[in-house]
Amino acid sequence: MKIESFSSEDTFEFGKSLGEKAKAGDVYVLDGELGTGKTVFTQGFAKGLGIDEPINSPTFTIVQVYDEGRMPFYHFDVYRIGDVSEMDEIGYEEYFYGDGASLVEWGSMIDEIIPKEAVHIKIEKDLEKGFDYRIITMEGE
Repeated sequence: MKIESFSSEDTFEFGKSLGEKAKAGDVYVLDGELGTGKTVFTQGFAKGLGIDEPINSPTFTIVQVYDEGRMPFYHFDVYRIGDVSEMDEIGYEEYFYGDGASLVEWGSMIDEIIPKEAVHIKIEKDLEKGFDYRIITMEGE
């Protein structure tokens, strides 16, 4: 499935719609170059889960847990991990197979441990169609 986003609001709203449908144990893999809107998408996803607190990428902590929504939200940013074994150290399985929804930014970097039923989302720019234009590709679900 491909979605066109013409603004950060569109990207936020698409994330929100997925968050509203998310179930415990769902894993979403989010990829895209720097500046494509991964954080905006994630903020929308969290809003769809009923989370109102500020959402920022956990670049240096790898995972941030939010408990205030209708279920826990596990937000990963694996951009800075050196080796997939670092995911073992933080106990990723408890999150991926736990009672909340997981969203993994830069998830292709740890593809070997991503559950096969995960939803893969890629956000790409197309400057020929405008500065704010994004194409969001989603596979799985």
